[in-house]
This record gives sequence, C-alpha cells and structure tokens, in this order.
Amino acid sequence: MRQEQEPAGLGVEEVGPGVLRVQLPVDIPGLGHVNTYVIPDRRGVTVVDPGMSLRKSRKALVHRLRLAGVRLADVHTVVITHSHPDHYGAAAWLAEAAGAEVMTHAAFSISWLPDDCDAHVHEVDPEDQPVGNPHDGPTPWGGAKFRPPLRHRLVPRSRHPRPRRRVRHGEVVRLADRDWVAVHTPGHTLDHLCLVDPEHGLLLSGDHLLPTITPHISGIGTGRDPLAAFLVSLDRIAALAPSVALPAHGHPFGDLAVRIDRLKAHHHGRLEALRQALADGEPASVPELMRLLFAPARQGAIAESETFAHLQHLHHAGVLERYDKDGRLVYRAAPPTAGFPFR
Repeated sequence: MRQEQEPAGLGVEEVGPGVLRVQLPVDIPGLGHVNTYVIPDRRGVTVVDPGMSLRKSRKALVHRLRLAGVRLADVHTVVITHSHPDHYGAAAWLAEAAGAEVMTHAAFSISWLPDDCDAHVHEVDPEDQPVGNPHDGPTPWGGAKFRPPLRHRLVPRSRHPRPRRRVRHGEVVRLADRDWVAVHTPGHTLDHLCLVDPEHGLLLSGDHLLPTITPHISGIGTGRDPLAAFLVSLDRIAALAPSVALPAHGHPFGDLAVRIDRLKAHHHGRLEALRQALADGEPASVPELMRLLFAPARQGAIAESETFAHLQHLHHAGVLERYDKDGRLVYRAAPPTAGFPFR
C-alpha cells in the first residue's frame, strides 16, 4: 500500500512550527485520505483543504478540530489548494458554519459547472486557457464524454465554495502569524496553489508534490500544454528550495529535489516511449497509445486523458503530427528534422 492509500488516521499531529495535520476519509479510487492542515494564529485558525462534502468527512473534520482544541467559530480562513472535490468539497459548508473567508488561486473554477469554467481563466497565460467546458461533449480524441462521477455533479451550486480572496503567484499570505508565499503550480489542475514558508522551509504542496504517487496530469480542461506547465511548476518549486513538503495525501517528506527529479524522469520516460512507438511513421490513436503506457488495471478514461496530455506536449514541441482519421484524433512522427526539446 502506498502512503496516499492509507486510511485516514484519527489523531492530530504537529508537522511543522505552528502547523497541525489531521486526516479525513475520502471516497476516491486510489486514495485513502486527504490531509487537512490546521494553522493557528492570533485570530484563530486557518484550515487548508477541508476534505469532501460527504457527511462522514464533515463529521470527521469537526471531531479532529475538537481534538486540536479548535471550535468551528475559531476558523477564519479556508484555503483550497485546487479544484478537486476531495480538497474543496466541505469548504463552503465550513466557511458558512464558521463565518470564514475562502482563499484560492485566482484561476480557481469548478470545471463541470456550465458557467464557471471560464470565469477566472484570464488569470493565467492566454495560451493556457481551456476552451469552453471540457465536460460538455466528447473528448478531443473522439472518446466518450469525459465527466466526473454523478455524486459530484449533483452537489447543489450553493454547496460549492465562493472564494472571497483569490491570490496570485508571488503574493504574500499571512498564516501562523508569519509570511508565506503563494506559488502558482499548474499541471495537475490549472488553478493549483502551493504555499511556501521561507522562514521554516515548509511547503504546503497540495497534490503538486506527493511522496509516493505521481500526480495525474489531465489533458482535459487544464490548458494548452499541461505537462509543460507541470514541469515548469516543478522547477519553480525547486528554485525556492523548501526543505519539507506537507502534501495533501501521504506523509510529510524531505529531499524535495530528489522527488522532483524522479517526477521529471518519469514523464520524460513516457515521452520517450511515445516517441519510439511512433518512430516508424505509422499513426496511432490515444486509446492505442494509452495501452502502451498503462498497465491493464489502470487503463481507462483517466489514463487516456494523461496519454493525451503527453501527446499534446510532443505535438507542441514539433515531434509529432496529429490529424483526424474517421472521427478519431491520431498521432504520427513529424518529419525527421524536428527536434525533441525536453523541458
């Protein structure tokens, strides 16, 4: 069992100066918990990633806060690292119950809400803006409609968070009575936010850096070249040189430079595997190439989406050509003069 798959623990743990960790149950395949960080200060507490909207998760959050000596009324800020339901699901409920403000990156949006996905994408590079709602129709490669589970789509709009504070890259955020720096880290999502404490070398890494699994890089709704954005974001974190990552799943870990190098090597390996598979000039579809990268137990829509992200990266680099064949998007090797500029 990988760390991220472990069931939610029941206690409260101090994982850094002025930072407490509690774990909440989740209902997402491949994950056993989400780490919620409770950060006290003179005003009360900030809660980072308050978990899913499930009743059992909300009850667990209240119980864990009580163990930490925190009342709901003490919560003045709810930070959401990114727009996945295991991170934002309970945020609206907690903010309303506590009278707290919700803080996200400026580009935060919930992609399957019809009028939300384009609301704040102007906060990112124009080339990275998604076009329309990525869950409205068939996938770009001709697959079935890519939609989140029904239980997430049925959550009423009133139970989705409404950020009162949207921070941008480099903005200073006050947590635990000291300054943290907001770091925009797109790739896993377009709106992913990390927070760095330069004084103590702490990194609230969300899903951007996890201890034992590789964050999913989706080709749907995450920008023009999400893999390039993810690799650049890894370098952005490496340049800040934090010493300890506080991830959204799994346990705190050090040696971040080593972990970042391994993540980059993993994706470079997949890019090379795709390039080699298409080197003979024969075209192949996303589902066909997905089966090259993923073991049978992991194949499916999510794997197709990540394969698409890697193929798009190679296409934008000029390594692959793509065209429509019988209603399906297929890729083949570009002319041999094209380079292969790993980023």
